[in-house]
Amino acid sequence: MTTARYCRFLHEGRSNHGRVEGSEVVVLSSAPWLSGAKDTGIRRSLSLVTLQVPSDASKVVCVGQNYRKHAEEMGKPVPTEPLIFIKPSTALNGPGSPIRIPKASQEVHYEAELALIIGERLKNADEMTAARAIWGLTCFNDVTARDIQKREIQHARAKGYDTFACAGPWAVTGLSPLDLQISCRVNGQVRQDSRTSDMVFSPARLVAFISQIMTLLPGDMVSTGTPSGVGKLSAGDSVEVEVEGIGTLLNPVEMEP
Repeated sequence: MTTARYCRFLHEGRSNHGRVEGSEVVVLSSAPWLSGAKDTGIRRSLSLVTLQVPSDASKVVCVGQNYRKHAEEMGKPVPTEPLIFIKPSTALNGPGSPIRIPKASQEVHYEAELALIIGERLKNADEMTAARAIWGLTCFNDVTARDIQKREIQHARAKGYDTFACAGPWAVTGLSPLDLQISCRVNGQVRQDSRTSDMVFSPARLVAFISQIMTLLPGDMVSTGTPSGVGKLSAGDSVEVEVEGIGTLLNPVEMEP
């Protein structure tokens, strides 16, 4: 299957969708998962645009404890059905944009993940329908204020801060999510290294399950959980999430102003 890379980017104050071809971006008329999206014939140099989150998702649905070893390191059982939570769209953070450590937390963690971008409206889907509705894949960093999560048990505050949903650098279509290497590096040192084949619940199973609860809209993201090796970030760090076949999402880390 042929793969293609798609992005959202900022150029001269305007946000556009585009298809990445080598060192250039071909500007599209609309979001690429929409049937009416067309090439405009306009090309921009990648070096002259600012990449944004690949999708302006209405919501980001995340999955907890979807790798057995991560459940073990958190001291929690492997779930018998997907454990989901939502990050607000305001937490979305593009490639190169800083992760800001809030003053309220002393222990902010990285979590490398594979995220799915949904290409059509989906409700009460079976797994086959859900698999077809996964339009593209991207890298994701489910940044978490771990001390707040442990103290409150709940996820909304600990995972909902602005900048805590890093995604990019682009979305890739035509790539199977079933067995990809996924890794995280902090300041160049490998902290996580696994494969998506180690997931407890497959991407199609996750999307089908979520669609039984809430309607997924075109552009929504489903992030599929993190492998073992999560750890602390500090101001001045540089964190990279790399997924085989997609690329590398890099974000610097700084304190909240």
